[in-house]
Amino acid sequence: MLDRSMDTTSPTRIKGRGAASNPEGRFEPVRRQAEDDGWQSALLDEAAPRPSTQVNEERARSIISRNDSPDVPFEQSINPYRGCEHGCIYCFARPSHAYLNLSPGLDFETRLFAKTNAAEQLLRELAKPGYVCSPINLGANTDPYQPIERRYRLTRAILEVLAATGHPCTIVTKNALVERDLDLLVPMAEKRLVQVFISCTQLDNRLAAKLEPRASAPHRRIQAIEALNAAGVSCGVLVAPIIPALTDRDMEHVLEAAAQAGARVAGYTVLRLPWELKSLFREWLELNVPQRAAHVMSLIRQMRGGRDNDPEFRTRMRGQGPFAELLRRRFEVACRRHGFRRTRDLRLDCSRFAPPRAPSPQGELF
Repeated sequence: MLDRSMDTTSPTRIKGRGAASNPEGRFEPVRRQAEDDGWQSALLDEAAPRPSTQVNEERARSIISRNDSPDVPFEQSINPYRGCEHGCIYCFARPSHAYLNLSPGLDFETRLFAKTNAAEQLLRELAKPGYVCSPINLGANTDPYQPIERRYRLTRAILEVLAATGHPCTIVTKNALVERDLDLLVPMAEKRLVQVFISCTQLDNRLAAKLEPRASAPHRRIQAIEALNAAGVSCGVLVAPIIPALTDRDMEHVLEAAAQAGARVAGYTVLRLPWELKSLFREWLELNVPQRAAHVMSLIRQMRGGRDNDPEFRTRMRGQGPFAELLRRRFEVACRRHGFRRTRDLRLDCSRFAPPRAPSPQGELF
């Protein structure tokens, strides 16, 4: 049977997946184009196949990534997984799969990589003599609590290392699985070693099932915000990314729901469309909201200086122009109404960090 998920001539929405096709990454030396030879018409009425998730285990040579971007409030991050099963069609990390000679489309959400030695490697890097403690973010690129975390428990292992060494961290996720680790997060929160953020784009479950098919439903994320704050773990909300003419209408509702759940810190970003993500997102619009597709892209270009994407620091996260300014003002008004602070106002305690002993072949005998 022909694989319709690979048919670039007539992509079909696949239930449970964000992308509908598997275009080549920008580094691929070969380009493929499907052509209808007359047999494909016999398959038009069949349901599109549901590609299964494949996980490859790998050994990371390094685990802490560093950045000097002025757009993010952290200098260090850890991503225990490459690729993300949540399948969010808007994910800015999708193009990173091209570096693996895989597609930013379906491959990104079905062909995943688990860094099984993440905790072990973290211990090594924290033990280096020149290491300087600075909060580590979990979830900067792909979600640390995506579904395969239930099996691999890599994020939990990393948290165990950070808790044992008194190292502060921030967590960004859109999965209620974070509640599983409350036994670690509560003691860390008491020492000001952790801050959690849950990303919630909107409150429409039907739209969420298409935009972010394997992430927790919006109402479940709000429940997770409430559970963490009730347990004493500071949990804020990120309205991210805001998609004009699609999810921006829910900004104030998300902030209100999060405030009622105990959140006191909030942030937002607007949609970014780097590299292959431009065509993937356009394809998604045509398949799921064709009547709004042109309007959505028009507003995106208005916020990006006439382009689909603006890669410049300081403007890429918020956009420019009248519509971007309107979003900023709406966000600020809603934050004042509900008493939210900005994400950059966070202060975690780095003074508690105690470097682990460097691994030794003699173990702990001496």
